[in-house]
Amino acid sequence: MAVGFGLLRLSPKNFWSMTPREMERAMSLYGYALNAAPARRDLAALMTQFPD
Repeated sequence: MAVGFGLLRLSPKNFWSMTPREMERAMSLYGYALNAAPARRDLAALMTQFPD
């Protein structure tokens, strides 16, 4: 929401009507990208560190 309203300066109507794909593309124009899923070894390390 901070990126949509603050950086992209979208109106609430435009923000809430965007698809996730449109939002990702708009964010990528400003250098924001979705991160890939963690590697299996990284996930295993996190699960060991935070066993709950």
